Amino acid sequence: MKVAIVGVSGAVGQEFLKVLAERDFPMDELVLFGSARSAGKTYEFKGKQLTVKELKHGDDFKDIDIALTSAGAGVSKEYAETITKHGAIMIDNSSAFRYVDDVPLVVPEVNPEDSKNRPRNIIANPNCSTIQMVVALKPIENLSKIKRVRVATYQAASGAGAQGIAELEDQVKDIAEGKPVKVEKFSHQLAMNIIPHIDVFLDNDYTKEEMKMNWETKKIMHTEAEVSATCVRIPVARAHSEAIWVETEKPLTAEAVTKAFEAFEGLTVIDNPAKNEYPMPLFVSGKDDVYVGRIRQDVTDPNSITFWCVGDQIKKGAALNAVQIAEWLIKNGEVK
Repeated sequence: MKVAIVGVSGAVGQEFLKVLAERDFPMDELVLFGSARSAGKTYEFKGKQLTVKELKHGDDFKDIDIALTSAGAGVSKEYAETITKHGAIMIDNSSAFRYVDDVPLVVPEVNPEDSKNRPRNIIANPNCSTIQMVVALKPIENLSKIKRVRVATYQAASGAGAQGIAELEDQVKDIAEGKPVKVEKFSHQLAMNIIPHIDVFLDNDYTKEEMKMNWETKKIMHTEAEVSATCVRIPVARAHSEAIWVETEKPLTAEAVTKAFEAFEGLTVIDNPAKNEYPMPLFVSGKDDVYVGRIRQDVTDPNSITFWCVGDQIKKGAALNAVQIAEWLIKNGEVK
């Protein structure tokens, strides 16, 4: 079993290394690829020093079984044929192929079987905010068909990559020292502020990030349920939070939904209002599961449930989800 990481120097690439080691992923060799700028760098993996190779067109992927890619949509589009032409399965973390009809968009807890139908040998990893939401939606869908979803996200700076975290940290430091704040990565100052704007605005005045949650949920869950989202950037380093309202065809009790959450793989329930216990980014960062709490019936609609959802968007929202797809492929004989 030979695995490659493409884009190893980025935030998700580094998380790939951690997750593969943590899960003792069954492979014989790991090969690292990066840009010309990253080529030659070394990273430690399980006590060994691995050197980054420059990503080029050619036959470097001839013996690769699975390629975990996170180098941006442009790189994924340019190198997809190079990566897959000898049979490697490309599990792509960018937005390049998420909306392509013949590329499955997969969250292993929700639609793993879609991984089998991959004519291009590409499987797309969904957007981080979508991943954690659909993991929580699936057990509800199992109880009653979902009609519509409304969600407000509270997304960490790291959703914009390592540069996003660095800018937030620099701004906090500058404010503490009374210095002028620099704004480069985000549309406004993020420290001591929240920004109701992630990605570009579309013609319907939703942002692309907000519409991703609609488009991707439909594709992953094979549903016509509409999702209306407002996506907000908050001054938290890591782990996204979401307030979610779900309307179902038949009424569900909070107790029934809680039991469904507790029994569902990949979810952890923390819901004890009497003791002020609920999921928060501070405690969910670095964790594998999606965490849910504040589970209650919507007082405005007997057919609606509302809850709070927190997940580490670099881990479950990116690297871990991709590795779990790879694990499913191996377990189910999809990798020869």
